[in-house]
Amino acid sequence: MGKRDPGRVYIFDTTLRDGEQTPGVSLSPEEKMEIARQLDKLGVDTIEAGFPITSKGEVEAVRMIAHAGLKAEVCGLARCEKSDIDTALSCDVPLVHLFIATSDIHLKHKLKISRDEALKKAVWSVEYAKSHGVTVEFSAEDATRSDRNFMTKVYSEACAAGADRINVPDTVGVITPQKMGDLIRHLKKSINVPISVHCHDDFGLAVANTLAGIEAGAVRAHVAINGIGERAGNASLEEVTMSVQCLFGKKTGIRTPLIYDTSRMISRITGVVIQPNKAIVGENAFGHESGIHTHGILNLPLTYEPLNPELVGRKRWIKAGKHAGGHGIASQLEAMGLQVNKEQIREIVVNVKAIADKGKNVTDSDLAALARSVIGQTQKESKIVELQDLAVMTGSNLVPTASVKLKISGETYVGADTGIGPVDSAVKAIQKVTHDLIDVRLKDYRLEAITGGSDALAEVTVKVEDSAGNTGSASAAGADIVVASVEAMIDGINKVLARSTRDLEKAVKAD
Repeated sequence: MGKRDPGRVYIFDTTLRDGEQTPGVSLSPEEKMEIARQLDKLGVDTIEAGFPITSKGEVEAVRMIAHAGLKAEVCGLARCEKSDIDTALSCDVPLVHLFIATSDIHLKHKLKISRDEALKKAVWSVEYAKSHGVTVEFSAEDATRSDRNFMTKVYSEACAAGADRINVPDTVGVITPQKMGDLIRHLKKSINVPISVHCHDDFGLAVANTLAGIEAGAVRAHVAINGIGERAGNASLEEVTMSVQCLFGKKTGIRTPLIYDTSRMISRITGVVIQPNKAIVGENAFGHESGIHTHGILNLPLTYEPLNPELVGRKRWIKAGKHAGGHGIASQLEAMGLQVNKEQIREIVVNVKAIADKGKNVTDSDLAALARSVIGQTQKESKIVELQDLAVMTGSNLVPTASVKLKISGETYVGADTGIGPVDSAVKAIQKVTHDLIDVRLKDYRLEAITGGSDALAEVTVKVEDSAGNTGSASAAGADIVVASVEAMIDGINKVLARSTRDLEKAVKAD
């Protein structure tokens, strides 16, 4: 890794190893390679590519990543067992991450060995791995529940045997930030190699404990994209990275504008949904509804945003709702190309709050319709994309398939695609047809029954986003859920197209 910069924190990403241990997640070698390339592009220092001993596919994936010519250091995990180490070495990784438990609960009930036996295995394993010319990072598993004197002895002797650095895992997430800081300071008194921290989120303290470890002298953070991992997960890369840079004033190698795209990619491949209120990458992280907040944001974003959304590849957005104020609503309408005066804004805000008080979500389409009603514009908004025909084929033994006929700027286009259901296939068909015009994805999809019974009317609400971060929300209702979904999707696309066009016009005028 070269000479270390004392003002830098090194990012050890374990998305492909601990992250894959998320319940329900299993990655193919090809998916792991795709993720590894993105992590390398993101700028992580180390990629823990996997745990080779677990399967033939894992060996294939780790070896593939090790041979991919990435800038990041590639790591394979191994227990302090010869078979594990040999399998990791067979993958040609430059770094082997060795671990053995040091807590009495693990020694007695899992490994069923004594402290002395654990110590001997640790020393032998480090010596054996080092004899093959690789870098070794050594972890005392369950370190935070281990007897401190014994754990320190194991670390010290592992370093004497040649370990290049040590890692302190809070394996079941039970330490607190103050105790983590104390532990790292204690280890630094007798350990002369770089120290890493690996924290789990069982009590929601993974990021806080990681930062406490760094503040106390650890130089490397084990993290995972979106905080995925065993049980409640790991410290998240995005939260640790931005805290280190913005709150501690330290450097990392992370290209932060790529954080959001990487987060979305991991969510897509693993199927693990990101909670809306998650820091940095959650849907609501840079969203504002409260009138007080939006007023402040529009005057000076720093009033209610601790960091610029563009820094992590995001865009701020303002939502019409119960707590909205005139400034925010006016800003939204301006983005839609609608000009309103103060009296009209007041009336629109009253109407928005009335709708929201009934528990209804106010979409961009709703807001535009309200505004046009108030200002007396009854003409239909011009649409770039219009639905002409839709056909869906599905059944118990059929792959759901949808075909759509769309009119785009007066020209007719036809496309078809398959999906996991009729709505998914229809959305994919629309994306395929409109791809050359706009690269758009479905960010949010909600379905609610308006009436009861098997013939219930359903309302579909969607939020779509283009590659530039422009968003648009829309809703449609009907007895046919697929048709309503398609109509909402197309309406949302038109909203995004209108917004991006106005942004372009403003940029041209500014130049």
